[in-house]
Amino acid sequence: MTDNAAPSTKDDAPAPIPLTEPEGGVPPIIDTPEALAAACEAFAAGTGPVAADAERASGFRYGQGTYLAQFKREGAGIALIDTAALPDLSSFGEALGDAEWIFHAASQDLPGMRELGMSPAKVFDTELGARLLGWPRVGLAAVVERELGFALAKEHSAQDWSTRPLPHDWLVYAALDVEVLLDLRERLAGHLVAAGKLEWAEQEFEAVRLAPPPEPREEPWRRTSGSHMVRDQRGLAIVRSLWEARDKEARRRDISPGRVLRDQAIVAAAQARPASLDALLGVREFQSKGTKRRAPQWYKAIEEAMTLPEKQLPARRAPQGDGPPQQRVWKDKRPEAFARLGAARDRIATLVERHEVPAENLLQPDAMRRACWEYAGGGEAWIRDFLASRGARAWQLDVVAPELATAFTEAEAPTE
Repeated sequence: MTDNAAPSTKDDAPAPIPLTEPEGGVPPIIDTPEALAAACEAFAAGTGPVAADAERASGFRYGQGTYLAQFKREGAGIALIDTAALPDLSSFGEALGDAEWIFHAASQDLPGMRELGMSPAKVFDTELGARLLGWPRVGLAAVVERELGFALAKEHSAQDWSTRPLPHDWLVYAALDVEVLLDLRERLAGHLVAAGKLEWAEQEFEAVRLAPPPEPREEPWRRTSGSHMVRDQRGLAIVRSLWEARDKEARRRDISPGRVLRDQAIVAAAQARPASLDALLGVREFQSKGTKRRAPQWYKAIEEAMTLPEKQLPARRAPQGDGPPQQRVWKDKRPEAFARLGAARDRIATLVERHEVPAENLLQPDAMRRACWEYAGGGEAWIRDFLASRGARAWQLDVVAPELATAFTEAEAPTE
């Protein structure tokens, strides 16, 4: 990509130049072992870092699988790989060796890359770099416009990428996402060096690269939108039973659960507690053609919930887990922890302004709350050890731990 647009943040900045196609055009999609072998050879011979991106079918398919993987490397051009046809890209990953991979929001794409058999040796994340620089808008289109002066259309970001064949304009969109990343990485690296934050960024990138898969959610059915309006245990049992039946059906059909049965329908059924199939069909949310056709299936799940013994009903509240209680009870239950939390927030706010880094990037909010709740003395050494055990990076410990130690001391000081 030729970089002929000078970025500017001034009011009189020129309008961004629309970026409509990669400099070398859109290559043919790679969907055969032979084409993949040729791409492996080309990228192994390429030089420098590798721009990488992935497209999913969120909201259409059950999981978060990758349906198209895009790459670009100097000397190799762009590769658009159909991962539905080629689900094992381990040979491509091996061809890249220990090259750095450039992502925008790496945490979103890395799990899918690993499922395809690839794991980069090093990562540069342009979104995370923009966050550490304190930029107010960190989406790819916004960062590209700011730094490269190009307007990058994003209208295809929410498409069903499991569609085959993929339309040409979708492939243009996918190719452009990696087209810009090589230049963007150099710009951001320069800004990070100038701000004295390159080492911070490298620690963050490595943490993202090595992050383990998230733990399965406990009682995931409680995330049903609107379920907070169901306040009794029997109604919650209906929510749980319908959620589980929907999840099983969605997995079987490889369809997004919301397309099998909407959350609003689950909550409406829990509130109505229909005593018959006809009563369920009288609920407005079950009167659409597709939902009505499967109503007997959903009513069976409702019947199962309605006949559960009392001792098997879900609790009204979600399990608390091992963390501190809700903050509204801190002042009465643990006033000293409440005082530490207030003092810590003030110190973090000062650090945010001083370093121009969002609070959540300075320190995970949950780690700060836990430190305030569990602290029983030990000063900065205890704080460092505790935060490190919660995954804080070395740069975060250096910046935050001394300030939290001061905040805790101030919170414990007697008031006159």
